[in-house]
Amino acid sequence: MNATAHDIAAGRARHAAVPAIEIRSLVKTFGSPGGIVRAVNGLELTVRPGEIVAFLGPNGAGKTTTIDMLLGLTRPDSGEIRVFGGTPSDAIAAGRVSAVMQSGGLLPDLTVGETVRLIATLHPNPRPVSEVLIRAGIDDIADRPVGKCSGGQQQRLRFALALLPDPELLVLDEPTTGMDVEGRRDFWHAIRHDSSRGRTVLFATHYLDEADAYADRIVLVRSGKVVADGSAAQIKNLAAGRTVSATLPDADPAHLLTLPGVDQVEQRGDRIIVRAKDSDVVARYLLTATPAVDLEISAHNLEDAFLALTTEGEHR
Repeated sequence: MNATAHDIAAGRARHAAVPAIEIRSLVKTFGSPGGIVRAVNGLELTVRPGEIVAFLGPNGAGKTTTIDMLLGLTRPDSGEIRVFGGTPSDAIAAGRVSAVMQSGGLLPDLTVGETVRLIATLHPNPRPVSEVLIRAGIDDIADRPVGKCSGGQQQRLRFALALLPDPELLVLDEPTTGMDVEGRRDFWHAIRHDSSRGRTVLFATHYLDEADAYADRIVLVRSGKVVADGSAAQIKNLAAGRTVSATLPDADPAHLLTLPGVDQVEQRGDRIIVRAKDSDVVARYLLTATPAVDLEISAHNLEDAFLALTTEGEHR
C-alpha cells in the first residue's frame, strides 16, 4: 500500500514532536579519597530538534560528565537519557549523533584529506569528502599533515569528521579552542546554516560571547543541576541590578561599598565600576558628592549573569 501525502505529513509531525535530547533525573557519582562526588545531581533537560543550545557552567559543574553520558561514553547511576526517542548508543550507531571534542582523536602523520577519507570509510553513507572539507573551511589545507596544523585547524578537522555521517544532533565541547577571531566567526556561521536546515546543536564553551551571539537557548549548570534555562536576554534578566561606571581617579571604593544595594566596586585606572541593585543611588552619589564625569549605566551582560547564577551560595 502506498503512503498518502497525509500519512507522510503525519509521520513527519510525529518525528518532529520527539525531543532531540530528553534528560530526566540524571545522576552520576564518582568515588574519591574524600568521599563520594556527585558530578550530576538530578539534571533535567529537553532540547527540541533544530535548536542551538549553549550548555554552560563553571569547572566542575557537571557539563563534561553530562556530555559523556549523552554520547554513551559513560553510564548514569540513575535517571534517563533519550536521544530522538532512543538510547544514546542507538542514535550514535545510526549516525544520528556526532561530536566535536576539544582534543585527541587525530593521527599527526596523516594529511587532513587522508584523515577525512579514512574516517569516511567507517560510515555506511558518508557525505562527500570534498563537501565536508569545504563546510569546515579546510579544503585549502587538505594536503597538509595533521601534525603541522594549528590548534584551530585541527578543531576544524574534527568538525569535518563530525559532519561525515550528516548527523541530526551535533554535540560540541569547546569547539573553537585555538581558533582566531575570524575562524570562530566562520565556524559559527556554518553551525547557524546547519541549524537552519534542522540540525540540533548542543555546545559547551568558555567563550560566553559565543553563547550570547549564537545560541537560541542558554542552559546554566551548577553543582550538577540546571539553575537557569532561557534565551540570552532572559538569562541576563535573572541577574538583578546594573553596572554604573564613571571617570573618578581618586575614588573611595570602601565608601562606595557602604551605599545601599552596592554589590561590588572595582577600580580600573581612572574608571570606577560599581555593580549595584539600585543604580540610581550610586549615580546620584557620584554626580552630587564626587567630581565624577562620563558616567554610564548599563544592564548586566551574560558574564555578570553567569557569575551571579553559578557562584551564588557556593561558600555558604
